[in-house]
Amino acid sequence: MKTALTIDIRRAEESDASAIADVHMEAWRGAYAGIIPYRALAKMINRRGAAWWASAIRRAASVLVVECGGEIAGYATLGRNRARELPQQGEIYELYLRPQYQGVGLGTRLFAEARDKLAAHGLKGLVVWALEENGNAVSFYQGAGGRDVAEGVEVFDQKAIRKIAFVWD
Repeated sequence: MKTALTIDIRRAEESDASAIADVHMEAWRGAYAGIIPYRALAKMINRRGAAWWASAIRRAASVLVVECGGEIAGYATLGRNRARELPQQGEIYELYLRPQYQGVGLGTRLFAEARDKLAAHGLKGLVVWALEENGNAVSFYQGAGGRDVAEGVEVFDQKAIRKIAFVWD
């Protein structure tokens, strides 16, 4: 007898905060080790513990989670576009999965759900920023049809890293 694995994408609840913090830590270490200097990366990860996530969820931040077989496998944060120079109204600020859940389509499903949620709130168009050296993210957003329209720079412990804005109209 085969057992079906359930996949659910839903709005995050306060009780998810610890699991989201774990996903954040695992995903950021996997994505940014060797790109963002170690001390800066550790500081960024440590700042986003369970209490930080619980507060973000309480403040009505738009946080989605993807559950796979009852385990939080990833999250996305989204809202209004923060880059005034870009006409797109919505932005996915973060979209991360635990490394063991990457490459099986969960990111694509979470991305689609985040886009739908932004559209349902009347936000037209979408922007997502990715560090240029994060090849997995760049490939993901290019594969999802994103157009590379702008660049910026993030500085981590005096190391400047280029970032790319991908947009969808």
